[in-house]
Amino acid sequence: MKDGDDLIVFRGVHKAFGPKVVYRGLDLEVRKGETLTILGGSGVGKSVMLKMLIGLLGTDRGEVFFDGDKVNDMTAPQLARLRQRVGMVFQSGALFDSISVGENVAYGLREHYASTMTKREIEERVSWALTSVGMPGIEPMRPSDLSGGMKKRVGVARTIALQPEVILFDEPTTGLDPVNVTRMNHLIVKLKRQLKVTSIVVTHDMATAFSVSDRLAFVYKGQIAEKGTREHFKRTTNPVVQDFVEGRSPEDDDLAALLSG
Repeated sequence: MKDGDDLIVFRGVHKAFGPKVVYRGLDLEVRKGETLTILGGSGVGKSVMLKMLIGLLGTDRGEVFFDGDKVNDMTAPQLARLRQRVGMVFQSGALFDSISVGENVAYGLREHYASTMTKREIEERVSWALTSVGMPGIEPMRPSDLSGGMKKRVGVARTIALQPEVILFDEPTTGLDPVNVTRMNHLIVKLKRQLKVTSIVVTHDMATAFSVSDRLAFVYKGQIAEKGTREHFKRTTNPVVQDFVEGRSPEDDDLAALLSG
């Protein structure tokens, strides 16, 4: 199944973990070449969506498609090829402290392409990836020598070293100071422009969402409650989405009324 420019499609997806229902009819499309940001409160299943896309989690009902192929039906070798096309940038950076930065960035290349890339080619790809994230020449350093923002950028370098078609960013700015948040947002936009990748960004940070996104989708009560452009989200009249965008909760209104009284 593939509709027009849709590269990724979730259709009627249900997912639960015991009594906790995460999705009850998830429908979402991701267009080739766009940056789509997934918004929603903690625990609504934003990261679960990413894991279903790359086959780390199955669906209870419904279907997930990538480039026209049904992820639910993929064999282990097919999933391995899918994961070469889709790169994941983890919230923590997920670097190995026992090896150097250069070895961290080269890790996926050695896992997947050791038989087809020479040592020199791997080193050149690592250098290219680190330069692309604004950190040239730091291959000898250890992750323990890096700040939180630097670790996240090395995590991005490790992902783009594999030259994926799709990059999944799981809370890319969590724990960063404002300067590094801005730097990460600029990097996401730069990678889309220079590498022509499709990106899915999971975040609760509205500044990031409005900075990097072509479209946004808001998860609420197991479904997509709202989706559209940045301009659409800024003008939405959906009260739940308005509260999230403006950083309010229903309790805030109750507190304001109490204080004003």
